[in-house]
Amino acid sequence: MVQVTVAERAGPGLPRVPALAVLSHYLVGYRRTWRAGVFSSFLLPVLTVLGFGVGVGAYVDQGVDGVTYLDWLVPGLIASTAFQVATAESTWPVLSNFRWIRTYHAQVAAPLRTGDILGGHLAFVLFRVLTSTAAFLLVTALFGALRSPWALAVLPVSVLLGLAVAAPVFAYAAAVPGDSYLALLFRFAVIPMTLFAGVFFPVGSLPDGLRQFAYATPLWHGVDLCRAATLGVAPEWSVTGHLLYLAVWAGAGWWLARRVFHRQLVV
Repeated sequence: MVQVTVAERAGPGLPRVPALAVLSHYLVGYRRTWRAGVFSSFLLPVLTVLGFGVGVGAYVDQGVDGVTYLDWLVPGLIASTAFQVATAESTWPVLSNFRWIRTYHAQVAAPLRTGDILGGHLAFVLFRVLTSTAAFLLVTALFGALRSPWALAVLPVSVLLGLAVAAPVFAYAAAVPGDSYLALLFRFAVIPMTLFAGVFFPVGSLPDGLRQFAYATPLWHGVDLCRAATLGVAPEWSVTGHLLYLAVWAGAGWWLARRVFHRQLVV
């Protein structure tokens, strides 16, 4: 018996690469809701830059590391935006696709492989990360907070950071029995990472234990790379070390997520 993929049955209008067919499913849905997202994507950076960079920065007379607090803060906020968008898009949407609306079960019956389902949804999450960080980068450029043309490197760095965060969170959201566990993830992982990963103040000012915690988080590596790019300075770690560390998180997260998806949908 010849197995026909969902793309082949749908005709020429749908991509024949299965993961792209899954991505197109999410893009079609996003086409109906993107206007609200665009508004928040530009409003949030403006309010954040005004509140933290301009408001709080007025009280930081000496600046940080030889630059104004606004210029120092902006790359941390961009990395934090990528981190939070990746987490938000990988928690309740994934859980609902398993437990409530069961979209994944319909897709695996199409038939699609679990790797296609996972890859297509992850691609949509990275699309959301890229568009959100691009909006933030544009707003901060209008405020004159970018000091180097290397600031454009923030976009691929944010995508890699998003993948390093989203892939393991996909595995977690697919494995937990209910949404209360997602609240625990935000309370004990997302919020501490945001506070202690060098977004709002230098990691070097933390006690040794918290400093090591910051270095272990993928967010700090994204923050350090983004800060080096927007300020035109060398990062604290080597660029290669940062990229390899984020790649390890992404690869391990993909492996775990694919195992959990396969167990939930096939076995």
